[in-house]
Amino acid sequence: MQRSLTLPGVRAGSIPVLAVACGVMVGNIYLCQPLLAQMAQQFGIAEKAASLVAVATQVGYALGILLIVPLADMAKPALLVRSLMAVTAIGLAAAALSPNVPVLLVASVCFATVTVIPQILMPLAPTLVAPENRGRSLGALQIGLVLGILLSRTISGAVAGFSGSWRAPYALAAALTTILLFIVPHFLPEAKERAPTRYRDLLASLPSLLRHRSLLVSMGMNFCIFGAFSAFWATLAFHLETPAFALGPTAVGLFGLWGAPGALVAPAAGRFSDRFGTAPVNAAALCATALSFAIAGTWGAASIIGLVVAVNLLDFGLQSGQVANQTRIFGIDHTIRGRLNTVYMVATFSGGAIGALTGGLAWTLGGWSGVCLLGGGLAIVAAIILTTDTFATTRIAPQQSDVE
Repeated sequence: MQRSLTLPGVRAGSIPVLAVACGVMVGNIYLCQPLLAQMAQQFGIAEKAASLVAVATQVGYALGILLIVPLADMAKPALLVRSLMAVTAIGLAAAALSPNVPVLLVASVCFATVTVIPQILMPLAPTLVAPENRGRSLGALQIGLVLGILLSRTISGAVAGFSGSWRAPYALAAALTTILLFIVPHFLPEAKERAPTRYRDLLASLPSLLRHRSLLVSMGMNFCIFGAFSAFWATLAFHLETPAFALGPTAVGLFGLWGAPGALVAPAAGRFSDRFGTAPVNAAALCATALSFAIAGTWGAASIIGLVVAVNLLDFGLQSGQVANQTRIFGIDHTIRGRLNTVYMVATFSGGAIGALTGGLAWTLGGWSGVCLLGGGLAIVAAIILTTDTFATTRIAPQQSDVE
């Protein structure tokens, strides 16, 4: 089956291998989330300080998207991926051996900066298949990303619970990344057509992209929603360790698995975006996100079932909104999609970093209720951005029609 999907001369199994690589590499960003309470206990630090580890990974990933992903337009794919995987494995090993929190924070920023390989593989996948299979190839990699985000928490929590240490999941991630280092480059082309510009010119062109209103709208919404998502996950471990639940990292990790239905349904948002436009899909995603925090703050305050429902709604809201946002920005200009995605994802993970930081502060000041109020407030801000753009678009369109 895979031979018919890829172009002649492309190694069989390329798309599944890239999907697995996307899942494993993006999982490096999220594996810390079920471990934060255990880190706080073993290092003897406040929970707010432990949440800085989640902040560090978001900051590192945002930096990597900004500074490294543009290299994909210039470098040989196999060489670039091999190099990034090698440095990622070293960074993960350093995190596993960290003697204190400052070292762990530095290691987290470093390995997160270079584990941006999924953002390099996603634009590369369509070049390996026939034009009629491009959607299938991107869908396969998107499923890999979603499963990586979800299962990384589950596996990380389970490994930490079994071993009794937060260090074991980092060691496992380093081992998996090392294995992929010897496999994935063989499924990538050794060379590609290079961008007709220099690296510094690619970076210098990024600010000019902000003139596109549709890009700004997508950036603003995902900044808020991914911030809310990160605030939720950066504090869930603390919530589940309260007397109302008294659960450890294994249980926290299982929430990644329990949230799978909501996340795996979300890719269908692409078909709805094509049929009905992106704004209705964004509206549905924002409603789901706001409802998730309302349920988490009430029913989920002392109920596992309530939290499971909230997680599914939150995963659906994030993933479906992401599909709609990227559909919107990729319609701007197909010749600059890589850089459009760079700017958009920098905003996304900057929101994630700020969300994880403010989530820790909200937990300290207001507990779980404070976190849910923060998440719901961010969803409202995103809704205001969407509503403002919708009204502006409906007012501009008739004027453009009259001119024509």
